[in-house]
Amino acid sequence: MATAIPSATEQITYTDLYTRWEAGNWSAMAIDFTQDRIDWHERLTDEQRRGMLWFFTLFFHGEDAVADNLSPYIDAAPLEEQKYFLTTQQVDESRHSVFFNRFMHEVVGVGDGSAGGGLAATESQLTWGHRMLFGRLDQMADELRRDRSKLQLAKAVTMYHILIEASVAQPGQHLIEDALERLDILPGFREGMRHVAMDEQRHIAFGVRLLADLHAEDPEPIREAILETMTECAVWGIGLAMPPDMDRRYTESWGFTIEEIIAEAARSNEAKLRAIGLPIDEMAHLPWDPATTCEERGRRAVAMYEAGYIGPRAGKAARDEYSMTLLFDEVARSANTDVLPAGSTIQWSFADATPWYVELNNGSTAARSGRAPEPTLTLDMRFDDWVDVIAGRADARKLLLQRKLKPSGDLRTLVKLPKLFG
Repeated sequence: MATAIPSATEQITYTDLYTRWEAGNWSAMAIDFTQDRIDWHERLTDEQRRGMLWFFTLFFHGEDAVADNLSPYIDAAPLEEQKYFLTTQQVDESRHSVFFNRFMHEVVGVGDGSAGGGLAATESQLTWGHRMLFGRLDQMADELRRDRSKLQLAKAVTMYHILIEASVAQPGQHLIEDALERLDILPGFREGMRHVAMDEQRHIAFGVRLLADLHAEDPEPIREAILETMTECAVWGIGLAMPPDMDRRYTESWGFTIEEIIAEAARSNEAKLRAIGLPIDEMAHLPWDPATTCEERGRRAVAMYEAGYIGPRAGKAARDEYSMTLLFDEVARSANTDVLPAGSTIQWSFADATPWYVELNNGSTAARSGRAPEPTLTLDMRFDDWVDVIAGRADARKLLLQRKLKPSGDLRTLVKLPKLFG
């Protein structure tokens, strides 16, 4: 059954987006970096240079990746006007890569001037989340080449235009621009970033309108495709923003925190989903807690990453009360209560940490520290093994075969756990 497109989104037209592209054309080769070289070497501290080299590298490699992956989107777009706009976007992404490569070579002094040389010289700066997210973008492009259906297109556009451009790139651009304006430095880079930001606004508007069209035509499957993609990629987006060794000086030397990056991403993400027409206030199993502010989501995401609950394995996971409460509150929040009868209780009995349990009740599912009086299912295992399962670093079935996971109680409930916790 079709549904309405939000009125503000309905005013976006593919023809207008193309017209704005023609009117806003700019030259990446014409930007003057003379003052930028002086500012970079004479006005910035070592910490600021280190932080910006890392932050700019994420953009440089991201722009190169999206330029490489756009062609199957052009093939899959159902309307000619959509295809025309996407060809302009591919030009934009290539121009952004040229801009960042020029800055890296002519101002920072890395690379040999070629795009390949610049990418190779900065690759060591990439984060785990960046590699995972853009690796998945490569796979998504291949999937779209094989399957040009509207459902697959919705997944691909969600990842490209909503997650990468609207939730990762755009918030980062705003924070960078604010910092550089405040310090009144790097005028050439600021000029280029203003052009990049205007381009990205068009790209994001296109993605929102396309997804709104697809959602209005076939709401339920498109809505599921959007949320499935966002849930799959959410942790990688968080990990992308985490600096090397979680050294906060990478961002705080420029006046903003990691938590603020994530909060800006959450704010942008939610706004774009509303513009598409998703009724997120009524939807269950969102990849975030709708009852929390974006600022709180930023704090929780960083705390979960620092605790070792998401992201790559880095030593033992945190076992303090605050961190474990965050983890099990998220486990309880994300549980699909339709899978098991109300009152079902899952008990975790850890050999190396405080036990926890989750009691399932539609609308009031809760996690508690300690032992449940009569658990439906008990899972005996190491806490670090459970964290690895949560983080996607371990397969629960393999742990079961290795006897590292020992269930007891109603084993029919065990079979339903993958559907319960997704």
